[in-house]
Amino acid sequence: MSVTLLIEQLLNGVQLGTMLFLMASGLTLVFGVMGLINLAHGSFYMVGAYATAAVTASTGSFLIGLGAGMAAAAMVGALVELLVIRRLYHRPHLDQVLATFALILIFSEGTRWIFGSSPMRLSPPSWLTGFVTLPGDTRYPIYRLMLIGVGIVISIALYVLISKTRLGMRIRAGESDREMIGALGVNISKLYTVVFALGAGLAGLAGALVGALQSVQVGMGEPVLILAFVVIVIGGIGSIKGALLGALLVGVVDTLGRVYLPIFFRAFMPPSEATGVGAALAAMLIYILMAVILAFKPKGLFSAND
Repeated sequence: MSVTLLIEQLLNGVQLGTMLFLMASGLTLVFGVMGLINLAHGSFYMVGAYATAAVTASTGSFLIGLGAGMAAAAMVGALVELLVIRRLYHRPHLDQVLATFALILIFSEGTRWIFGSSPMRLSPPSWLTGFVTLPGDTRYPIYRLMLIGVGIVISIALYVLISKTRLGMRIRAGESDREMIGALGVNISKLYTVVFALGAGLAGLAGALVGALQSVQVGMGEPVLILAFVVIVIGGIGSIKGALLGALLVGVVDTLGRVYLPIFFRAFMPPSEATGVGAALAAMLIYILMAVILAFKPKGLFSAND
C-alpha cells in the first residue's frame, strides 16, 4: 500500500465526487425548489454524453461538443418540464416516480432508435491526454485533473448564483415558501422551468465529461443516478453545500473502499476469497456511510438554507 497508490486513488475519489456533484446539485435543486422526485435525471446525463459524442465526431472539436452536450441536455430538460413535469407538481410522489420512470424508458428507447445499441466512442482532445507528475512521483492523467478543476469552478459558480444573484434569491425563496413568492409577483412556472433546465444542463455536462472516460451507451445514467440520490440524502435535500460535501464523501469512500478493502482482507484470507469479500463490502460501503450519517443527522449534513 504505497503512498503513490493512495494519492492516485484519493484523486480518483475527488474526481468521481466532483462529477457526482454536477449530477446531485441539479437533483437537489429540483427537489428542494419544486418538491419533485425526478428519476429521469440520469437520462439528461445520457443526453449530454450522446450529444457531445455526436457533435464532436461531426465537428472534430471536443469543446464545441461539450457546449452542445450541456445545451442539448438543458433544452431537453426545459421541454420535458413544459410538457410533462409541470403536470406533476401537485400530484402524489408515487405519481411522480411512475411518470419519471416512464421517461427513463422513453429516453432509453429513443436514444437506441436514433443512435443504435452499440456504444459510441468519445475521446478527450489531444491537449488533454498524457500525464502530469505530482508530489511522490505520482503520474496522474491530465484529463482527470481537468475534471476536478471543472467541478471546482462549477461549485464556485453555483455558490455565487444561489447566494449572490436575484435568480438565486428566488430559488432560495422557492425552497422556503413557494406560495409567498408567487403572491409577490414572481412567475413560478418560469422559475420552475429555469431550475429544471439548469439541473438538466449540469447533468448533461457531467455525462459529456465522463463520456470521454467511459463508453457512451444507453442506460449509462441510471447507475450514476443512484449514487446522486445517496449524495443528496447524505448532504441534505435542497442544500448545494451538502451536495458538494456528500459527493466528495461518496466519491472518496467508494473509490478507496474498492481498492483497499480487498487488500485488507488478503492479510488473513486467501486471495480469491479476499477479492470477492472485499468487492462485496466495498459495494455496500457508501450505503453504510449513509446509514451512519442519518443515524446522527436524520435530515442530512445540511439543511436547505445552509
